[in-house]
Amino acid sequence: MGIENYVAQIIRASLDNNLQMVRTISTKIIRNLKNDNPQIASEISEALNYNASGLRTVKSLGYESTPQDMESKLELLKITEPIDIETPIYSKDIEDKIKMIINERKNICELVALGLKPTSSILLYGKPGVGKTLLAQYLSGILNIKFAVLDMSSAISSYLGKTGKNLKKAIDYAKEQPTVLLLDEFDAIAKRRDDTSDLGELKRVVNILLKELEDWPENSILIAATNHPELLDNAIWRRFDISINIPMPDEKTRKKIFISNFKGTKFEKTIIEKSDLLGKISIDMSAADIAKVCEKAQKRYVLYDTEIFRALIIEIADINNKGKEFNKTFCKIAKNECGMTYREMAKILDKSISAIQNYIKERGK
Repeated sequence: MGIENYVAQIIRASLDNNLQMVRTISTKIIRNLKNDNPQIASEISEALNYNASGLRTVKSLGYESTPQDMESKLELLKITEPIDIETPIYSKDIEDKIKMIINERKNICELVALGLKPTSSILLYGKPGVGKTLLAQYLSGILNIKFAVLDMSSAISSYLGKTGKNLKKAIDYAKEQPTVLLLDEFDAIAKRRDDTSDLGELKRVVNILLKELEDWPENSILIAATNHPELLDNAIWRRFDISINIPMPDEKTRKKIFISNFKGTKFEKTIIEKSDLLGKISIDMSAADIAKVCEKAQKRYVLYDTEIFRALIIEIADINNKGKEFNKTFCKIAKNECGMTYREMAKILDKSISAIQNYIKERGK
């Protein structure tokens, strides 16, 4: 029995939390691989041994024990092994910056030999859902470096001085071996030091961050992400190698995101054909918003046999009904492309039929 025949079995067993079946199938896979690919067979065997000992299997990859908060004994970092994901879609200028960072890391030896330091600290800022965390995960996967996220709920302590110590532990861990360390919700620990409500702890934390950023090693990447850049201490900005403002996707980018979400599906051709309309009607939507409506539209297709483009604009209206201009655009597309009646449009937008008539009349001018 070939390895590919075990894939569906082990996925089902994992999703059902059937650990015994996972171990049984894994043992069969080891037997199949031990001659042709002994390294992978050894990795699977080590993972089974660590799990049998009550340890996290990622430690079989050589990941050291994660630091803990001394009071609660909770782990400060959530660590996962690097996983390749689809290249996130951003505007061209953001994609160019990402490519530059990746090229620097892939040519790190040549840069260091010339006395040049590759980008090792990145500050990402922008509205929720634009893809800040996704970018950190992508860099971890494409550079094959483990991914660690600081757990703010464990790191921030009410005890005087504990937050700073927890942060130092997490940072020291990431410095010891190649790691992409994500400090999400960065404004929670890097607020302006002139905040009059602070009693001193905040200043100590910011001072630790400033020092650690100065000494950050080339082997790891520190990524800070925030939805509130205006709250950050001014000195913090100067310590990062690069800061990237990830904006809400423009119309062209939104079109690409829609197509990407349906790539490889039976709807791909339809979405490509309708991408111009989808780009127009999805104004002010983030990449996360678009992913959500794409998933909900496919569910609507399955459950109610709704044509996929119609399902999409219905779901977009549900999340993006923000005003008169959107309503006019929606009504035009719904009428011309989907043949919706005034009554159907009125129900979706929660408006009167006369209001729908006015939207279409005004859009037609």
